[in-house]
Amino acid sequence: MATHKLKPNDFDESCIFCLIAHNRDEETTVIKQDKELVCFKDVFPAAPHHYLVVPRKHIVSCKSLNRRSISLVERMANFGKEVLRDQGITDMKDVRLGFHQPPFISVDHLHLHVLAPASQISSLMKYKFTPGTDRFIIEESLRKRLEKVSPPVFANCEF
Repeated sequence: MATHKLKPNDFDESCIFCLIAHNRDEETTVIKQDKELVCFKDVFPAAPHHYLVVPRKHIVSCKSLNRRSISLVERMANFGKEVLRDQGITDMKDVRLGFHQPPFISVDHLHLHVLAPASQISSLMKYKFTPGTDRFIIEESLRKRLEKVSPPVFANCEF
């Protein structure tokens, strides 16, 4: 029996976040990047500091992840916190890190919302970033959920 190694597409030409992550969007300023992750400001900020952390690899959403993805989620969160510290944010208790879940995502590319101060999230946008809803899952809750999600048996996915 043949085994197939399924991988996420590294790059999707039609995805704005792929374009940004691969320095092919001239309008977006990247704040911080490394070989795996890229961070930039959200175009519709809901808080004084509102950033998005995306992997360079094209992964559709948090629903595409499994147990092997926990370290990616942790790295994304740590990267977002580093950006906040670089921007002068010292109160990490007043920070919200999380993901929108399908069908409530506006771009089909995994992205972590990094918001600070969370106490200053716009009242008009609060509903979009309320933890514990079907719309928004905080980073810690996603990691706990992923502990229960096994990788597909027919694939050797590592993202």
